[in-house]
Amino acid sequence: MAFAWQHQGKYSDHVGGGVSNYYPSYSGYTDELLWGSAWLLWATKNTSYLNDILSLGANDGVDMFSWDNKLAGARVLLSRRALLNGDKRLDSFTRQAEDFICRILPSSTSPSSTTPYTPGGLMHRSGNANLQYVASASFLLTTYAKYMASSKRTLSCQNLPVTYKALRALAKRQVDYVLGANPLGMSYMVGYGARYPRRIHHRASSMPSVAAHPARIGCQEGFDGYLYAPGDNPNVLAGAVVGGPDQNDAFPDDRADYARSEPTTYTSAPLVGCLAYFAGSYKNK
Repeated sequence: MAFAWQHQGKYSDHVGGGVSNYYPSYSGYTDELLWGSAWLLWATKNTSYLNDILSLGANDGVDMFSWDNKLAGARVLLSRRALLNGDKRLDSFTRQAEDFICRILPSSTSPSSTTPYTPGGLMHRSGNANLQYVASASFLLTTYAKYMASSKRTLSCQNLPVTYKALRALAKRQVDYVLGANPLGMSYMVGYGARYPRRIHHRASSMPSVAAHPARIGCQEGFDGYLYAPGDNPNVLAGAVVGGPDQNDAFPDDRADYARSEPTTYTSAPLVGCLAYFAGSYKNK
């Protein structure tokens, strides 16, 4: 962390090749400084990190949480200390966390919503790997719902009250949609349910195994010979979560359509958090 403070800047300005082209830091680097400081405060309980955190308390409004922009996640994490430990110095992060939540709720619930929803009820932030935004936002909803329940807090979106149960219900609808409760009856987790994507944009899944094809397959051969090949992938990448449907709930299951058919760790990871929350919630009822 000391190194990060001493050498501030976007990593994508200092690396070349595919990394800087495919994963540039659009949001800058202060969100990563805030994210790291927030976690160090939580892990060490060393209040010296508070000075750094308070110096980074930007008021930028955000309506997504992603691999690139960590602000919403950091604000929710810091709100834990404010709500559960009564640390008034972090009240501004609670307000920012609740502003984020008001932006991602449906417009029927929050007048300040900036998040579109598909006709089937799925959050739709982007045509590229949209389920990453769904999973990460849902994870923050379940996390903040826990804090609200423990502190007996009700938040307000332009004077409309919102309870922790409303956050939990919205997150559950999103998770249920991902797992098959949608107009297509399609589970977007590979291997889960009766119907799931069979032609995902994933090299190892779409190429034959060594047992089936012991001869060497070169890099370009794999690209040319299998990306556009017909038929289902020979290997089922169980548990992978793809980019998901478009704004009209349509999903073509096309291997070449990376925007909707590519699985990512930054989609499946927050979904695991949601599933753990709901598994624990129902187990404890």
